[in-house]
Amino acid sequence: MFGLTSLGIVHTLISLVAVATGVWALARHKEIALARPPGKTYVVTTLLTALTGLGIFQHGGFGPPHVLSILTILALAAGAAIELKGLLGAWSRQAQAIAYTSTMLFHMIPAFTETLTRVPLGAPVLPNAEAPEFKPIYGTLMLIYVVGLVLQLRWLRGQGTRAAAA
Repeated sequence: MFGLTSLGIVHTLISLVAVATGVWALARHKEIALARPPGKTYVVTTLLTALTGLGIFQHGGFGPPHVLSILTILALAAGAAIELKGLLGAWSRQAQAIAYTSTMLFHMIPAFTETLTRVPLGAPVLPNAEAPEFKPIYGTLMLIYVVGLVLQLRWLRGQGTRAAAA
């Protein structure tokens, strides 16, 4: 199916669950947190996505997708450590948001790349991952990420102000 290996299919299905629960967590709670079911599901399925991604070598050897998998694992570990241990005191929620929300960007880059170089089957939209059309796509994803993160951090700052006033 779409030139995917069995591992690639499992990886893709897990990543779809991760993205859906991440969007749900951000839309409903404005943050991804292990303390809430959608956040916990997002973190676990994103970790599984990153781990399964390390075993996929459809484009040769170790490459940029594997680097994204490693960055994802590191961001999830940092987010979980910050969330569970409160390592940064009053800044913990903001740092956790940066770590977890960054992994949403890490999902989107390969999602767009793989989709646009595989679909429609037999005549994909773009010929390969190096196609120049990806630059504005990645730029747009980065802009959405930055704007979303700024809005999220402003909301979290407001939550801290309300909690201090209460």
